[in-house]
Amino acid sequence: MAQNIYDNSDFFEGYSQLPRQVNGLDGAPEWPAIRAMLPDLVGRRVADLGCGFGWASRWMREHGAASVAGFDLSQNMINRARADTHDAAIEFHIADLESLALPQATFDLIFSALTFHYVEDFGRLIGTIHAALVQGGDLVFTIEHPIFMAAAHPHWTQDEDGRKTWPVNGYSIEGERRTDWFAKGVLKYHRTLGTTINTLIEAGFDIGRIEEFAPTSEQIRQTPALAEELERPMMVLVSAHKP
Repeated sequence: MAQNIYDNSDFFEGYSQLPRQVNGLDGAPEWPAIRAMLPDLVGRRVADLGCGFGWASRWMREHGAASVAGFDLSQNMINRARADTHDAAIEFHIADLESLALPQATFDLIFSALTFHYVEDFGRLIGTIHAALVQGGDLVFTIEHPIFMAAAHPHWTQDEDGRKTWPVNGYSIEGERRTDWFAKGVLKYHRTLGTTINTLIEAGFDIGRIEEFAPTSEQIRQTPALAEELERPMMVLVSAHKP
């Protein structure tokens, strides 16, 4: 079973104050780049894995999806998503992505934002997703970039010139990474970018696009703190297609 850190009260309180949780998709600087990778949603049956508060689920319905099924391990997340959603075509379910079962050939699009790096058996999950998609279906997901995740102690340092530098340790050593983020010992699983992409290919996906997210100059002008994101990629955005 995956670590259910989001039902830790200290973690959940801190997480709930993040701009992307207070302001929804408008608070996620990568959202415009994700939106550009999504297929036409009209009439699509969508699964949202790691749905959190349900922001993306609701957005997809507003943009034409026929139905959305959201899945999350956290009771806190699901309670909030249900409370904020008033649409009979959106259903939210408690589910552990480590053991997730989905009906075969059911969904036109499976989406996930910043969740797969909590899953140890990524190969199993991708196989489950591939089987659950109809022929011609799409998978779009974001994860923490493996350069961001690899650090033993993930925080900025300064080089000899005083420039912010992000440490990268043991990049090729895949497996557990534990960090202190709102709570101690948050468990994630580091995989190289090659492993992530090859797992998709081996499951039968065609790769559509890969983006290593960086903020635009306009985003930095509006939010100067985003400038540090130019020093190293924090997220990978991937779109894949089931032929």
